[in-house]
Amino acid sequence: MREFEFTAAPSPEELAAITDALSAFNKADVGPADRRPLAILIRDTGGLSGFTAWGWLFTQMLYIPDTLRGTGIAGRILAQAEQEARARGCRGAWIDTFSPQALRAYLRQGYEVFGELEDFPKGRTRSFLRKML
Repeated sequence: MREFEFTAAPSPEELAAITDALSAFNKADVGPADRRPLAILIRDTGGLSGFTAWGWLFTQMLYIPDTLRGTGIAGRILAQAEQEARARGCRGAWIDTFSPQALRAYLRQGYEVFGELEDFPKGRTRSFLRKML
């Protein structure tokens, strides 16, 4: 039996070994991901970051500064990311949030909830949303 160890501070090399092995497995199993980063910046204050892979856009982070909330900028940023994803051949987009305000914004943009984790974090529900492009 192989030994394993817990660490709360893995090195970049240790993390790369896991990432590289999983990426190689997935490539052999389902084909290349064609993973490409995507960002739409609100210079020095926020924006969207994510990537496209396997024909989907995943928005990892979307931050709108307080001074710009309620102006429709989140919808415009999501629309621009979706447009680029379509240009890359993507057929869908997904995002997750535990912010009720963000959830309402995503629903207004045509995203639909496909899963939830209650009490993650405590007192909130983490919602997973998708949108076909």
